[in-house]
Amino acid sequence: MKRLLNYLPFHFVVLLFLGIYTQFYNQFWRLSFLKLLILIAIISLLLLLFKHKKIITFLSFILFYLIGISSVYYNNDAKYKNYYQNYVGENSIVILKVDKVLKSGLFNDKYNVSIVKVDSIKTRGKALLNITKDSSVNPLNVDELLYVKSNFQELNAPLNPHQFNYKNYLVKQGIQQQLFLKNEQFKRIDFHGFSLQGISAKFRNLVQESLKKHNFNLDELAVINALLLGQRQDISKQLIADYSSAGAIHILAVSGLHVGIILLILNWLFKPLERFRKGKLIKTVLVVLFLWMFAFVAGLSASVVRAVTMFTFLAIGLSFRRKNIVEFSLIASMFLLLIVKPMFLFDVGFQLSYLAVFGIIWVQPVLYKFWNPKLKIVDKFWQLLTVSFAAQAGVLPLSLYYFHQFPGLFWLSNLIIIPFLGAILIGGIAIIFLSLIGFLPQYLATIYGFVITQMNNFVRWISLQEQFLFKDISLSLLMMIASYIFIIYLVHFLIDTSLKKSIYFLISIVIIQSVFVFETYQNKSKKAFIVFHKSRSSVLGVREGEHLLVYHNLDSLDLKKSNLMTSYRIGENVHQYFKTQESAVLKYGNQHFILIDSLGVYQLNNLRNSIIVLQYSPKINLKRLIKTIQPKQIIADGSNYKSYISSWEIVCKQEKIPFYYTGKKGAFIMK
Repeated sequence: MKRLLNYLPFHFVVLLFLGIYTQFYNQFWRLSFLKLLILIAIISLLLLLFKHKKIITFLSFILFYLIGISSVYYNNDAKYKNYYQNYVGENSIVILKVDKVLKSGLFNDKYNVSIVKVDSIKTRGKALLNITKDSSVNPLNVDELLYVKSNFQELNAPLNPHQFNYKNYLVKQGIQQQLFLKNEQFKRIDFHGFSLQGISAKFRNLVQESLKKHNFNLDELAVINALLLGQRQDISKQLIADYSSAGAIHILAVSGLHVGIILLILNWLFKPLERFRKGKLIKTVLVVLFLWMFAFVAGLSASVVRAVTMFTFLAIGLSFRRKNIVEFSLIASMFLLLIVKPMFLFDVGFQLSYLAVFGIIWVQPVLYKFWNPKLKIVDKFWQLLTVSFAAQAGVLPLSLYYFHQFPGLFWLSNLIIIPFLGAILIGGIAIIFLSLIGFLPQYLATIYGFVITQMNNFVRWISLQEQFLFKDISLSLLMMIASYIFIIYLVHFLIDTSLKKSIYFLISIVIIQSVFVFETYQNKSKKAFIVFHKSRSSVLGVREGEHLLVYHNLDSLDLKKSNLMTSYRIGENVHQYFKTQESAVLKYGNQHFILIDSLGVYQLNNLRNSIIVLQYSPKINLKRLIKTIQPKQIIADGSNYKSYISSWEIVCKQEKIPFYYTGKKGAFIMK
């Protein structure tokens, strides 16, 4: 660890992180890209002129910080003159190219598309395309061109606190807008040349068609597609939930685990080449070649490219057989990936992959030393178990921060599945090859399908042990950082129990305690009145410290389990209580809220300057209501008809009363 911290490229990567972060969130560099390049060139020239070590180091840090900024700037389509939004008009003709086929929603097929032309002008930029589902129409293919009239819409932000921000997720992929089309609103015109992604997609389609001939059931075929072709679109929600609850969701995504296993197999397979002259070089070249062939088969998705890049550097590094070469190879791969694709920094898969690998490198040797089994088979299982716990130590705080659950039996699912995953991967590759050339016997397909089914059944059994699945864990960003500080110094203490390391470890415990006390105090002091947005329903909340009283007219059990309440409870770390809404007036501090439902009763002349909450589309004369009550503000929640909301908004504008619609602006929160 100490040697890694003194490794100069590690510091460069940290400066690269900072550059990417500040440019993306704060737009640190607002001048032209040319001026940025000139500044980078000047600093590079100064590095050649100066000889003083400290000056060179300082200039190097500035240089890599600016490189992080420039990588974000360069990859931001909106910074270019030919960005499509600069040319799109109300009736513009747009040519789209399909870049990626996404998992379908309930009503729409989804695609990532590039905007190739706007009214004969070549453009750049990406969008999300939603096409109404139609079983009679073949789905779109990668590289296919579409002719449409522009109908771009803004991406929808979450309407309630702490819900998943899909808009933010897409923005980090360079997607700023979306289109909603029916099948008769676009025309398929051609294919846009050839791209590696397009060829890969055609190859995967060919594989899928050949596999369908061999009587695999839907779950078996979905898992084969996920494990070997990098396609998770066809996996059922139940199967994903089972793997997630069992702590084995990483099995279904082609990631570092799969590529790492393939690397080990390839290293073993080509090891005899090391006996020959330049055999080590030939072996490394072949290993890297086969890794990228696997990436091609798996669709060249971002996660696959990341994993294969990481293990390409690792494969090259291992050929040198030098101390700490693994850590240095990982740092180098991270550096290259972030220069080419800076938005990977914000990708959860990128973060988890590297943290898992670093956890294995640093924590596993420490855990392994606690016991030295005599039997070789026991030793292998002990190695696997320590690897599993080490990887979990690397990702646990981040995983809790993002997903709020911890599968207590993750070690059991990994202990059983991972030893056989190599055979499953190699067997799957053989099955695919034989099916493509038309020589796959049905009994082999049946056996392989049986193995996949048994793996699914085992994962389902693990997921049913609900007492070992710890859900709804609230972990803040600050506590996540404190947890990583604790883990780092705990590992240092286990390696070296000297007084100095003991003090650092105790300080990390104090940091955890301080963050806990600070957040508890902060949580207890919070107060808020909330009008949540829920379609066709009305849900209000009054928060007092760690308690949230929820007023509603729904089934309490269903509401408690809903994503609306669960996300708020976990995000704010509060206890929720549910109460049927009966009163027409709620008080928060000195402010009265008058609730007017479908009955339209509001004869409350003594509550002037109140805030009105309109629920369930009351048939009222809003102008008369405003004159009678003289409200401070009017709020309409998701239980109202949109036609009513439009007319209310017009009246409020005429009467100069602030109007707030939760379906447009999100939940109303008064603190």
